[in-house]
Amino acid sequence: MTSNSSSAETLAEALAAGTVVLDGGMSNQLESAGHDLSDELWSARLLAERPEAITEAHLAYFEAGADVAITSSYQATFEGFAKRGIDRERAAELLTASVELAREAARQAREKGVTRPLWVAASVGPYGAMLADGSEYRGRYGLSVDELELFHRPRLEVLAAARPDVLALETVPDADEAEALLRAVRGLHTPVWLSYSIDGRHTRAGQPLEDAFALAADADEVIAVGVNCCAPEDVDAAIEIAARVTGKPVVVYPNSGEAWDAEARAWNGDSSFTPGQVRAWRESGARLIGGCCRVGPEAITSIAGTLTAA
Repeated sequence: MTSNSSSAETLAEALAAGTVVLDGGMSNQLESAGHDLSDELWSARLLAERPEAITEAHLAYFEAGADVAITSSYQATFEGFAKRGIDRERAAELLTASVELAREAARQAREKGVTRPLWVAASVGPYGAMLADGSEYRGRYGLSVDELELFHRPRLEVLAAARPDVLALETVPDADEAEALLRAVRGLHTPVWLSYSIDGRHTRAGQPLEDAFALAADADEVIAVGVNCCAPEDVDAAIEIAARVTGKPVVVYPNSGEAWDAEARAWNGDSSFTPGQVRAWRESGARLIGGCCRVGPEAITSIAGTLTAA
């Protein structure tokens, strides 16, 4: 199930052997290339309108040193596409395309001389991402675990059928939603990582990280647990908790440190993310390391260089 042609090593095997570099923010790279993402579908809109732009963004991160590309499917849902008049058949095609475009970027990277193993992670954003109102930073949608499972399962089935190397259950703000996602991936025969969006030592919904990470401890599908789309200063404690509670490799990819204003749909403040922090993260147990919002290819190059030199 690996996306690279130069090695049969799975991502789980790579994590057991050492550290793997994730990419940075998809939206960051697309906006830098001049694409307008001020839309409820965010980068997922370009799956239909400018798919080549998504491949170019993935390629930029592979060339920058990323080993894993996270697909543009974070905000791609049947419900979100339906609001734009896209039927379920076409929506499924676009979800599948998100994986294929990342694979194409890996192929192009190899043509340009990249010889290291490359993997594709199919992004699965939280229910709140579909709402496009900032609620993925709060959780607590008023839905039951069963209802959330029913929402996530159809999209997960399509993405798994596209054969990514891993499903990235990411930016999860609520342990209830994590429980629903972990139920929904059973039987899909695809490894996953589970990554929470956090505030200090709690999920965005307020649950202690010890309890949130414990949900994944005995889930065979989960090859890594951790945090993303959070402040860099929140990462250290989260790594310690995730490693202690689950015994699994830890995934971390924080934001630049700037703050997202959901009403204005804009970033405010200054960056506090420094690639040099990755040494301490790795020493604490992080094995899958990259960046999220506002972290671009230059930062990924620095992260990759830091990990190689350390």
